[in-house]
Amino acid sequence: MAGGQSEREDKVSLELSEEILQSMEVGMAFRDYNGRISSIDFHKASSYLVTASDDESIRLYDVASATCLKTINSKKYGVDLVCFTSHPTTVIYSSKNGWDESLRLLSLHDNKYLRYFKGHHDRVVSLSLCSRKECFISGSLDRTVLLWDQRAEKCQGLLHVQGRPATAYDDQGLVFAIAFGGYIRMFDARNYEKGPFDIFSVGGDTSDANVVKFSNDGRLMLLTTMDGHVHVLDSFRGTLLSTYKVKPVSVNSTLEASFSPEGMFVISGSGDGSVYAWSVRSGKEVASWISTESEPPVIKWAPGSLMFVTGSSELSFWVPDLSKLGAYVGRK
Repeated sequence: MAGGQSEREDKVSLELSEEILQSMEVGMAFRDYNGRISSIDFHKASSYLVTASDDESIRLYDVASATCLKTINSKKYGVDLVCFTSHPTTVIYSSKNGWDESLRLLSLHDNKYLRYFKGHHDRVVSLSLCSRKECFISGSLDRTVLLWDQRAEKCQGLLHVQGRPATAYDDQGLVFAIAFGGYIRMFDARNYEKGPFDIFSVGGDTSDANVVKFSNDGRLMLLTTMDGHVHVLDSFRGTLLSTYKVKPVSVNSTLEASFSPEGMFVISGSGDGSVYAWSVRSGKEVASWISTESEPPVIKWAPGSLMFVTGSSELSFWVPDLSKLGAYVGRK
């Protein structure tokens, strides 16, 4: 009994290090998809995960029990991007059919549409929800970024952009970023009408912005671009700290990257389907996992956990293999 107790304590006290990151491998995978996974999101306050796939399904998983709780088909509209609201069984998603670019608020619990958000006229390529309020932002190939309130069908604000936009709220919901054309524009969420309060350059990389993200503590941000660059910046000063290079991605793909929970590492997909990890501090690559896939996976780190998830033609949960870690072997 005592042995079991200390083993549990060991696991809890494991902090993410380069060695642990290098030991990570697929611990479990769901292979029952009939198309590529286009989007994944973790709920911040529960163990739920949601996926969207080209097979026109939205799937809800409980990560704690490693089970798929529900599959909902969006045959009429298709599904591209999906995000949780604050409620663990309510999501907002964008369609993938080329004729109706509305966003939809969907209850997964009873498969009911609670609201439609009409405003975009081309594919929505970015969707970010504010963690504090019922607000969210969407960016589209129609060169607009729209600001929404979940309780209202009409958009609350509109910003014009010159290119494909990537959008993100910071974790506090006080600031949002819009990236396009080699720059990241920073907005005060309460005074966005005044325009950006700061504009950061990413060193002349003017290829299409794919995703922009803040670290959990808000101090760092990353931007991925179609050319296969992952830029990491200081989100207060706008200083470009490092740029990692992977294989470029096609126009229809999205290069996704994610900070580890404490912001010490960045994991990213690549145009050749591989997954890479870098140390933010040193700027050096610390791990890579080669893939047989030919498109970049979607990738997200699980909140507060030693796990990340990738989505390609299957959904994979990556966890440390403790048997590979010399220092932890034989401590039982």
